[in-house]
Amino acid sequence: MPVAASVKLGQNVAIFHPDLVNLYGCTVGDDTKIGTFVEIQKGAVIGARCKVSSHSFICEGVTVEDEVFIGHGVMFTNDKVPRATAEGGALQTEADWKVVPTLVRRGASIGSGAVILCGLTIGERAVIGAGAVVTRDVAAGATVAGVPARCLQGSGHGGLSS
Repeated sequence: MPVAASVKLGQNVAIFHPDLVNLYGCTVGDDTKIGTFVEIQKGAVIGARCKVSSHSFICEGVTVEDEVFIGHGVMFTNDKVPRATAEGGALQTEADWKVVPTLVRRGASIGSGAVILCGLTIGERAVIGAGAVVTRDVAAGATVAGVPARCLQGSGHGGLSS
C-alpha cells in the first residue's frame, strides 16, 4: 500500500496517483498537493497548502512549513556522513546513525532538481533555483542558485549563512 495507514493526512489533501507514491509515518497538512512518484518518509512533516511536485524525496527529519513549493525531483538528505556499514563491516542499522533535521520555512520555493543537505534552515519566502545544491542556511527572502548555491547578484535579499 503506497500510502501507509501510519500517514496523517489533513483535509482536502490531493495525492495524484496514490498507487505511485510512497508515504509512510509522515504528516501532511490541509489542502496540500502531492505529485506522482514522491516519497515522504516517517517523521517528515509537510505543512498546509504546499505543493510537492513529482519525483521528489522528503526524508525523515525534514519539516516543511505551510505554503511551500517543492519542484520536480527535489532531494533532501538527513545524514552528514552516510555510510553503508558500521565500524566492523556489518550493514548499518538505525542505531548506527542520527537523523540531522532540516527546516523549510513558510512560503519558500525550491526549484526542480535542487538538493538540500541536512541540518539547514531555508528561510521564509526564500527561493532556491533549479538544480541548486544548498550547503548552508538560506536567509528569509533570499534567492540562491548554483552548485554550491550562492546568493544571486542583485537579489537584494540577504543570502546564505557563512
